[in-house]
Amino acid sequence: MAEGLQLRKFLAPEFIFGAGARELAGRYARNFGGRKVLVVSDPGVVRAGWTADVTKSLEAEGLPYVLFTALTPNPKAEEVMAGVALYREERCDVIVAVGGGSPIDCAKGIGIVSSNHRHILEFEGVDMVKAPMPPLICIPTTGGTSADVSQFAIISNPLERVKIAIISKSVVPDIALIDPITLTTMDPYLTACTGLDAMTHAIEAFVSTASSSMTDLHALEAVKILSSSLIPSIRNPEDQELRSQVMMGSLQAGLAFSNAILGANHAMAHSLGGALDLAHGECNAILLDHVIDFNFDAAPERFERIAQAMGLDLRGIPVLQKKKLLIEHVRSMKAQAGVARTLAEVGVGVDDLKQYSEHALKDPCMATNPRRASKRDIEVVYEESL
Repeated sequence: MAEGLQLRKFLAPEFIFGAGARELAGRYARNFGGRKVLVVSDPGVVRAGWTADVTKSLEAEGLPYVLFTALTPNPKAEEVMAGVALYREERCDVIVAVGGGSPIDCAKGIGIVSSNHRHILEFEGVDMVKAPMPPLICIPTTGGTSADVSQFAIISNPLERVKIAIISKSVVPDIALIDPITLTTMDPYLTACTGLDAMTHAIEAFVSTASSSMTDLHALEAVKILSSSLIPSIRNPEDQELRSQVMMGSLQAGLAFSNAILGANHAMAHSLGGALDLAHGECNAILLDHVIDFNFDAAPERFERIAQAMGLDLRGIPVLQKKKLLIEHVRSMKAQAGVARTLAEVGVGVDDLKQYSEHALKDPCMATNPRRASKRDIEVVYEESL
């Protein structure tokens, strides 16, 4: 069947993009009929002042709220369950998440459990969330995870040292208030890691076996925007226009991957992050050039279009040379962003790779990777990233 005739669905929340969007949280919580709001954030975002901007907007609408910030990067299952206990105890009926992927994923987890009355770890996989969550409003403060527009929630299980992926249209927020001004307080390392996470989203979505013309549109636009704005934004942190471009690139990548799903890069990064509690964006960045190397021959035309979107001129060059130029360009981008550590430098040993590969192979993201991978294939990619 011609690609244009294949059935495809595209899911996105309502979103508002632009300076001041964060201050609309109170209005939307009121519109959703909220009587008491659980605000999920983290200590760093609170210190930056963004959480206070949101709670002021709730106060302006006369809405009582309770704040939950007892969470860490890579939100843990027990943190989600503690948030659920607070949500129930305080009789909340709306959730507002302020922060990066960790607070947003934690908020999603709280919403899932509060409606479905089972432990968060029981929802791993695709379409396992049956009952809809309470209204969820997301205010992202990093330019990378796109948790605010995606049907993904990633939760860590420290006992098993793994991350689980929950993928369901039930976890798509009701509205995302995307305010690029919030990016101005990100340090260079966080800007780099989250920006390279967004770049990985876009690349994986474009080569995914579940890609479509609609996701392609967003994925290539994300590659183009992030290629031109990410490194300058790291060097000029106060430049609001550059920050806005990075946030738009992240949004476009989010709309792409939420619908096309991802691939081996994310499956392997989830496995690493679950075992070592590492920054998700750094895990993706460490692996990115090596996964491109592994996948390139399965979708050479697609990777060529990615290279062109990055600004590379590949006219009249043999395919092998195109692959080499793309990988060199990605490595150069990582170096300029300051994300240069190898897996060995973040604490990964050769003896760990077998277990990490087993976990990666079971990750739902692996299902849409353009090249079928065996456990040994994944081990080799990890080995090359050491």
